[in-house]
Amino acid sequence: MKKTVTRLADGRELIYYDSGAGADSGDSADGVVRDAVDRRPLGPVATSSEIRRDPLLGDSVAIASHRQSRTYHPPADECPLCPSRDGRLSEIPDSSYEVVVFENRFPSLAGDSGRCEVVCFTSDHDASFAGLGEERAALVLAAWTDRTADLARLPQVEQVFAFENRGEEIGVTLGHPHGQIYAYPFVTPRTELMLRSARTHRAETGRNLFDDVVARERAEGTRVVLEGEHWVAFVPYAAHWPYEVHLYPKRRVPDLRSLDDAARAEFPGVYLELLKRFDRIFGEAEPPTPYIAAWHQAPFRAEGRDDFALHLELFTVRRTSGKLKFLAGSESGMSVFINDVPPENAAGRLREVASK
Repeated sequence: MKKTVTRLADGRELIYYDSGAGADSGDSADGVVRDAVDRRPLGPVATSSEIRRDPLLGDSVAIASHRQSRTYHPPADECPLCPSRDGRLSEIPDSSYEVVVFENRFPSLAGDSGRCEVVCFTSDHDASFAGLGEERAALVLAAWTDRTADLARLPQVEQVFAFENRGEEIGVTLGHPHGQIYAYPFVTPRTELMLRSARTHRAETGRNLFDDVVARERAEGTRVVLEGEHWVAFVPYAAHWPYEVHLYPKRRVPDLRSLDDAARAEFPGVYLELLKRFDRIFGEAEPPTPYIAAWHQAPFRAEGRDDFALHLELFTVRRTSGKLKFLAGSESGMSVFINDVPPENAAGRLREVASK
């Protein structure tokens, strides 16, 4: 992998990641020169991000009024995530790229409040992650890992969250294949709950909670979707969403930086297969399945970090053809989920639609 760091016209950082043989560039990584200059007349980024603590729930809310003016559903020929070419200037100055990461111009978190980055998986506007191929998926994994390592060095960052939102049903405002990375200045509420459960389990049993969860799913087998030598994917026993899969490396590690070479090599094939199955759940007549893919990594300095297990959670808000799962009164008001699809049925369906 070759990494090239540059700056956009307004001072934001942009990083090109190139593999050994870039499908978009046609060159080897060593031969790629990323020296294009951002020629847009951009003023400095003005943000008003503020973190406020809820005294009742004890969680944090990011107040970011500047995001009201962010780019919203532009036509394909005005996409800011496509490369700059044919006289049109975008967020990526070069005329082609493989994987690019840059600071968000409309961040939810900024400065002492953290950092937000955009990850572009491909320069092909009409592609999807599932269609990238294993080499490109491996490069994205390398970029996620590299950004986790770099952001971990920032004193204000406590936790790094890499994720992809896909589909307008999720709230995506840019159709180009991309994800995001949030570097939080606090430990997120969901992670706090996991850490608390892990501490309680350790105190009561002397064992690791995540290890026991994975062992149970593999032993029962009814909710396992697919399993490789180094990864296992299953629908959790108490799945919150109609179709929800958790993907774990079999060797427990706290974050992406700690994955070994064998797990890294197997990940692209396993993950791409999961994404392809998600697109087949509801049949070919349905539009692509909207989903959220979320990496859960251990906070950098929290108690119990070594007991945490890196894993990816993949889920969709579509519950059946033409129908969405809305977070209504019980879910939004009291955080009690109601799932219409039994996890065993969801796992069975995901096994049925395996690639031939």
